[in-house]
Amino acid sequence: MLELERLAFLDVNLASGRVQFGSGLPQVNPACRYLREARYAFSDEGVEGLEELYYMYRDVARCEDRPIIAQHGLRFDITLIPAGLIGQEYNKTVGHYHPVKLGTVYTYPEVYEVLHGEATYLLQRPSVSRGEVDDVAVVVARAGDKVVIPPGYGHITINAGVEPLLMANWVASEFDSIYGEIKELKGGAHYLVGSGREPEWINNHRYIKAPDIRRVETRDYPELGLFSGQPMYKLIIEAPEKLRFLTHPEEYQWVKLCHLHN
Repeated sequence: MLELERLAFLDVNLASGRVQFGSGLPQVNPACRYLREARYAFSDEGVEGLEELYYMYRDVARCEDRPIIAQHGLRFDITLIPAGLIGQEYNKTVGHYHPVKLGTVYTYPEVYEVLHGEATYLLQRPSVSRGEVDDVAVVVARAGDKVVIPPGYGHITINAGVEPLLMANWVASEFDSIYGEIKELKGGAHYLVGSGREPEWINNHRYIKAPDIRRVETRDYPELGLFSGQPMYKLIIEAPEKLRFLTHPEEYQWVKLCHLHN
């Protein structure tokens, strides 16, 4: 059993391939993403591998924290991605873009925190023309690290490690993922493959235009109260105003705030 309370600030642990919830946490039944419904996201749609790709535990919270979470229009999720290959590719999420906040030109941002394992985040910014992206960035994050998905970007999370990947995220409760364009293009602009060799990125040639990958290091976000090794769940208790960027992205200068922008 892997206990995660120090990083999560919640009584959760990983046992028998599932997230276990302890005292003060209502049980959350995960939504499972199955290979049969996600084949489109892989370079080879006929591939075989894990039947259950990953598990999404949505709206996780202590009972006493639910009122303030609702007051601030937020939701806290946990996602578990087992290690393994799906054909030649590493296991991953299918990927999505974010909706535009009504009355603004900004898509909702999101913030991730790795609780266990190693996450490879592929972020891509679509251009005006369908089938084109004008920026692609990769961030490798480890336990305790935070990764902010800024307005304008979609993303895919890949587990290229040997351990299960467990990560948490804060997001606006009005947020609904947009899968359409990534589904039409059969995944992200690049695929991460392994099959017994060093991980390698290959292009998804269904994209009309996609730049080379930029490598971006993880960092702290003092302005947002996000620091490596410090549980971000605590912000809703100690400094909920720090999470305002998730629901009011139009109030922030993202080019200065987020190092992903180029």
